[in-house]
Amino acid sequence: MTRPSPRIPVIPTILVTLAIAAMIGLGLWQLLDRLPKKEAFLAQLAANPAKPPMAFPRLPDETLLFRRASGLCLQPTAITLAGAGKSGFRAIAQCRTGAEGPGMIVQLGTTRDPMAKIAWAGGEVSGFISHAPDGRSLIGSLFDHTPQRLMLVADTPQAGLSPNGRPDIASVPNNHLAYAGQWFFFAAIAAIIYVLAIAKRRNLVSKASSR
Repeated sequence: MTRPSPRIPVIPTILVTLAIAAMIGLGLWQLLDRLPKKEAFLAQLAANPAKPPMAFPRLPDETLLFRRASGLCLQPTAITLAGAGKSGFRAIAQCRTGAEGPGMIVQLGTTRDPMAKIAWAGGEVSGFISHAPDGRSLIGSLFDHTPQRLMLVADTPQAGLSPNGRPDIASVPNNHLAYAGQWFFFAAIAAIIYVLAIAKRRNLVSKASSR
């Protein structure tokens, strides 16, 4: 008598299929939506240094990164040091720009002395627009969508400081192709694991029924 072949479990198969479809969908979203938008954004940023100088913006706007700009620091309210990799530390000034202004952040220069005390009374600053240091963790940034503040990186360092680095488009991450590959990889792994699990289940059922 021919024994019936083991049935494929319906509910687990549906759940795994939905999970694989979701992973593929996320991969396609990264590849066909997020990647082209990011490439267009990077192309805009690459053209920004050649645009005419502007006044430092009052509100965050990432499309202005690497634009040349100028601003007036009426009074620095604090000057702190932030890590700058091989350059040592960046001297960052929090500035008051007016009674009703939102303030301005200025990178005055770099130093290798972690105990450096920077004396600066403020004034007119020209340079290029960059991101200000962000204290949010990677996990925290997933839930906090507040725009990252902008900073004016001074062309001329203040006395006792080394010059700031030049604008670098490579500092803006573009990981969407890698993200797409990861989602497709996860989908493939999930499919392979499930197929192997079904094959093992069939083998065990066949052995049990043959006894």
